[in-house]
Amino acid sequence: VQILPSINYGSNYNSHNGKLQQSNGNILSVNRSAVYVGAGTGAVAAGTVAVPGVVLEGNIAVGVYAYLMARQQFFQRDFTSIAVRNQAFLQTTLAYSELLRAEGRRAIAIQVRDEARRVADLTASYAKAGQGREADAHRALTELQARENDIQGAEGAVLTSSAQLCYVLNLDPSIRLHPTDAFVVPHPIVPDPTHVSELIALGLLHRPELKAQQASIREAFLGLEGARVLPFSPTIMVGYSSGGFGGGSNLVSPVFGGFGGRSDFDVFTYWTLQNLGVGNLSLINLAKARLGVARYEQIAVLDQVRAEVAEAYAKTHARYAQIFSAERGVRSGTKGFREDLIRIQNTVAPAIETLDSLRLLARARYSYLDSIVNYDRAQFELYVALGQPPADTLARPVPTEGVTPPGEPLVITPGNPLRIDGTKAPQSRVPQPASPKPVSNAVANAQPAAPSHRDVATSPR
Repeated sequence: VQILPSINYGSNYNSHNGKLQQSNGNILSVNRSAVYVGAGTGAVAAGTVAVPGVVLEGNIAVGVYAYLMARQQFFQRDFTSIAVRNQAFLQTTLAYSELLRAEGRRAIAIQVRDEARRVADLTASYAKAGQGREADAHRALTELQARENDIQGAEGAVLTSSAQLCYVLNLDPSIRLHPTDAFVVPHPIVPDPTHVSELIALGLLHRPELKAQQASIREAFLGLEGARVLPFSPTIMVGYSSGGFGGGSNLVSPVFGGFGGRSDFDVFTYWTLQNLGVGNLSLINLAKARLGVARYEQIAVLDQVRAEVAEAYAKTHARYAQIFSAERGVRSGTKGFREDLIRIQNTVAPAIETLDSLRLLARARYSYLDSIVNYDRAQFELYVALGQPPADTLARPVPTEGVTPPGEPLVITPGNPLRIDGTKAPQSRVPQPASPKPVSNAVANAQPAAPSHRDVATSPR
């Protein structure tokens, strides 16, 4: 739209009484007047219309480079909006993960409370029958009250997490939100075999912050080019006016009349050296400084993207390893508590060991839940750090090592055994730990059970 002309319309009235000098030096005493109505204004005597009706004015270089810079500004704002959207997505997923964590901790707290109540009932019945110590019954009852307190704290954490998620989603914080997931399981979004260097390259290609900085650099470069060509670029003004004009004076007849149509077309062209050229040199130096700042900002964003991808990559691997450690802790804690519970069910025994086993089991369950939620958070952080690339950029071919194509004979050797399914096992493969068991948000039975391998999410390793 900058190349489109502007339109002016109006009228003017001019009246002169007194002396005027002709171009040959002759002095005249003139009383004259003039009226103009139409496109433009400022028509007086024999001169052109001072304010054209249709006018196109400006410097060619300024107009061209301003248009190109405006396009880069648009791209920069567009990529910035995408970056804000990615951060909003991350904040939403993290808030939902915290709600899922709070609901899971509440479910664990209820399960541990039920197990503590069972121990408290057993020790109380032994004490009432005179077969156990009152101290054991009071100790178990204290543990039960502590677990009741944990449930109250977990309820508060659920309400807090729900309010935080409502804040992120711009909802009424009085609304009670609940997660839709029935199980807390690992969600591998980015394939694990991808090397960190490849992930950094993906981040550099897809992060909208870097694309916005690239647009900023292009804008600064266009500004520098525009400042350099400005002294050689002309300023033009094209004007056209059309309207009714009339008037007169005391020297001719009639004194006021002669109305009729008139049109004027004017073209002006000139070049400018601002402040004897010093001003143009200052504009060039200012554009160079802006270009340098944009480049340094790009380097800062580049380092930030690299650091975020590397940090999120390290978190995913570290927290994935924690899942297996926590799972082993739940397995051993469940077995220990089961044995202690069976022991006090079948015979009178001190409850302190059973309560210790219960505390260790509860701690292992909380650690297991936190390790899975933290792993999911790290996966979401890594996905956003990569700029949310398309799925095809993260796809990897299915491993075919050790699989014999149909129709080819199987070669069975001591170093290349045959599996039960008929495929050849890899010769040098490090044994991988079992996949983690999902943590249920629902309240489990009071009787502890060893974790099974059913409903296991696919691990990224």
